[in-house]
Amino acid sequence: MKITTTLFLKIAVILIGIPVLVLCIFLVPELAHAVADFLDVHSIKYIIFIILYGGVLPFFFALYQALKVLSYIDKNNAFSELSVRTLMKIKYCAISICILHVLGLPLYFLVADKDDAPGLIFVGMVIPFASLVIAVFAAVLQRLLQEAINIKSENDLTV
Repeated sequence: MKITTTLFLKIAVILIGIPVLVLCIFLVPELAHAVADFLDVHSIKYIIFIILYGGVLPFFFALYQALKVLSYIDKNNAFSELSVRTLMKIKYCAISICILHVLGLPLYFLVADKDDAPGLIFVGMVIPFASLVIAVFAAVLQRLLQEAINIKSENDLTV
C-alpha cells in the first residue's frame, strides 16, 4: 500500500513538472515578446525571461527534493535529518519563487495600467501567494518532523 501511494505521488510530481517545462519552452518566449510589443519596450522581455526562468529553476529543484522525500519514505527513512534538510530546501525554493514573482509585480501593473485591467494585478499575485503557502507548509512540516525525531531519540535513550 505504501509503495503504491508513493509511486502515485512520484508520478504526480513528474506530471506536474512536464507541463511547466512545456510552458517554459513554448509559452514564455511568446509571452515575453507579446508583452514587450504591447508596452513598446523591447528590453523588458529580458526582465520577463529572468523572472520566469529564474523562478522555474527553484521549482524544478523543489520537485526533485519532493522526489527525494518520497524515496526516503519508501526506504522507511522518513523520520531522519535527511528529510528535515530536504523540507528546508523545499521551503527556501518556495521563498525564492515568491520573491522573484513579487519583484515581477510592477510588470503586471504596467500591463494592467495600459490595458485598463486592474484585476490583472490579482492574477499576478497567484504564484507568489501559492509559493508562500507552500513555504509555510514546508516550514510547519519541517518543525513537526524535527520534533518527532527529537521525541523518537529521547524514547530510544530511555529504553
